[in-house]
Amino acid sequence: MVIFQKRVTDLTELALDRFVANARRAAGLKGAVIVLLTSSAEMKSLNRRFRGKDKPTDVLSFPAGAGAQKQFAGDVAVSVEIASQNARLLGHSPAEEVKILVLHGILHLRGYDHECDNGQMVRREKQLRAKLRLPHGLLERGRTGRNSTTRNSTTSARSKQRQ
Repeated sequence: MVIFQKRVTDLTELALDRFVANARRAAGLKGAVIVLLTSSAEMKSLNRRFRGKDKPTDVLSFPAGAGAQKQFAGDVAVSVEIASQNARLLGHSPAEEVKILVLHGILHLRGYDHECDNGQMVRREKQLRAKLRLPHGLLERGRTGRNSTTRNSTTSARSKQRQ
């Protein structure tokens, strides 16, 4: 399911729903994912509430809690404004950038954590990006110097909240 609080040029709900299904399947993630495309102001609020960081971020993931039904994997929230800015800086479309961010969030829902997995998430994101025909992924950008100035460290918001 996709919730568009902010629209993205050349990205329909149907196209993003299909991408989410393909990315989920490719990542081996069982259960539905809800994707919220929203503003940087909303992302700042979510980041402050769940991670204690009073600044906007590009993507947050919220894994389903232990008591959730197995059919639900979690939520991914994306800042359309930051995605659009990053897309301009990196030379691809806002629609592609949103998909890159959604893939990143899905990998967090799958249990990957680039802050402590010795590169496992970087390698998996690169594989899936190629399979899904996406440009450079979030983690690869940081390693190649193509990182945008708006990029923040993204982790699973709920796992950070528990720490």
